[in-house]
Amino acid sequence: MQDSPVHSFHIPVLGLAFSIDTPLRVGRFGISSVISIVDDILIEHMRKHYASVYGEEYTPISPKEEDYRARRITEYLNLVHRAVHKQLEELRASAFESRGEIVKYFEMLADRSPLKALYQRMTNTTDAEAQAAMQEELRAGIVAGSIDVNIMTKLDKVNVGVGGVALSADFTDAVAALRGFVKSELQSSVVLSAGLNSRLFTYMGQCPEFLPDANGTLKKQVILKVSDFRSAFIQGKILAKKGIWISEYRIESGLNCGGHAFATDGMLLGPILEEFKNKRDELTVELFDLYTAALRAKGVAVPAQALPVWVTVQGGIGTAAEDEFLREYHGVDGTGWGSPFLLVPEATNVEEATRRMLADAQKEDYYLSDASPLGIPFNNVRGSSSELLITKRIENDRPGSPCTKKFLVSNTEFTEAPICTASRKYQALKIKQLESQDFSPEVIRKKISKVYEKACLCEDLAASGLINSDMDEEEKPIAVAVCPGPNLAYFSKIASLEEMVGHIYGRINLIAYPNRPNMFINELQLYVDYLRNEIAKQIEAFTVKEQKYFTLFRANMLEGIAYYKALIPKLVQETEAYRETMRRELLALEEELMNIITPTPV
Repeated sequence: MQDSPVHSFHIPVLGLAFSIDTPLRVGRFGISSVISIVDDILIEHMRKHYASVYGEEYTPISPKEEDYRARRITEYLNLVHRAVHKQLEELRASAFESRGEIVKYFEMLADRSPLKALYQRMTNTTDAEAQAAMQEELRAGIVAGSIDVNIMTKLDKVNVGVGGVALSADFTDAVAALRGFVKSELQSSVVLSAGLNSRLFTYMGQCPEFLPDANGTLKKQVILKVSDFRSAFIQGKILAKKGIWISEYRIESGLNCGGHAFATDGMLLGPILEEFKNKRDELTVELFDLYTAALRAKGVAVPAQALPVWVTVQGGIGTAAEDEFLREYHGVDGTGWGSPFLLVPEATNVEEATRRMLADAQKEDYYLSDASPLGIPFNNVRGSSSELLITKRIENDRPGSPCTKKFLVSNTEFTEAPICTASRKYQALKIKQLESQDFSPEVIRKKISKVYEKACLCEDLAASGLINSDMDEEEKPIAVAVCPGPNLAYFSKIASLEEMVGHIYGRINLIAYPNRPNMFINELQLYVDYLRNEIAKQIEAFTVKEQKYFTLFRANMLEGIAYYKALIPKLVQETEAYRETMRRELLALEEELMNIITPTPV
């Protein structure tokens, strides 16, 4: 995120394809967004598509070329950078005319924005000379949103070269993706998600682009996506010792988010935010000491003072009041709004039928699934074409997917080389194994259904980008997987960009359910359900270790509930009726939690 963004929110990474071109759609309006750089095959296709759109020459980068993955990413990011810069210059030079893009730029700003105030003074003045002067000042204040990128650190497959010989650590998936970003013209941030990756962190420490210049300015910045303070502190220390400064800690709800869900040990978002608020300065001071020592060891000039550190939050935010409370009470510098933008055609690359399905989906259609081949819980929605394709393959006695991209290969249960659990090869081997074991028919059926549930996320999360491009119809994929957060259940309108931004800033309301619970209550319900389901999975072989884990989980949740009881009176922007409803919901969930029985270990 920029040092002084014109908007207080950003659009996080959305799947593989859904935000692959979001900067080209919204960047010129000052809205920051994040591109996934996992899938270089999709990225190369999008580069070809947008080279045609913007009249640029396109030269393919073949998988046979050296360092092709990094080069594909670099060239696409450079294309996006050039295109957004061109869009911005055209917008900046345009006339202040009704429904013009420069007018749209300023109309979408939050009412508290100084630029918005200047814009309103300009529109209200009748002095032509003064109006012209203010228009020039407004043009000078126009900046693009940051074009950030995301790397899921766990997706770091070792690649092979000629003759099947493993390439060096510099050419693993995550490292090559990072190099693609580092070599690009972007002055923005890489968002690291999914935890530690020593190989990737070591490589980052060798990149001068992440080091400060003589003025303490960073050409490339690092954003760390975290689910709690402890994780932020541990990873921050590791990176600081390598001379890498974390410019932003992007806190995400463990369960009330889109995509993969990394549940905490029952720690809820409110108390996590409170800990960040109370320990933020301590974190900055300690990490800056480590950072200073690392820079000196590298012979790099040390900044006179600690570099800026932002704290933002995302996951389940649904109203302007919630957004404001997070900024005002918890002191966060910005918020992330992801899944609601899946309903905004101007902002995201979502295939039309999928967008309509999301608009029509009800609360019960959103669920935490086992669809990810990574074995990490995955937020899903019923009725997607990906889900329908899985069913069709099972009916045709051909379960599993052809595995062509291999970004998620990780299983070595049956093979020496890793394969993907969503692949046809793995599922055939696993089902054969299950059918040979001494289980009851009902147990075998349940175990096989879990094998079938895995989706080919490499293909299906990228499909929208291909479907919405200039690809030949017969070549377009037929299945789209989508991974919205459960909060999207409360939105049902396919909205314009102006409408969604207006909703975020409280000018209009797009929530379809007038009695939607507070975001903290929604997350608490998700954690209660998660605990119940996890206990149910373990009943057949419940151990002392598992009992200790679930006891800690419940204790953390009870601590969070106590925190929320004290927090409710501070929701002064809400009505007393709202606060009373929240109290009742909180007590009901507390009772539900206490009624979950933890079995005795065997």
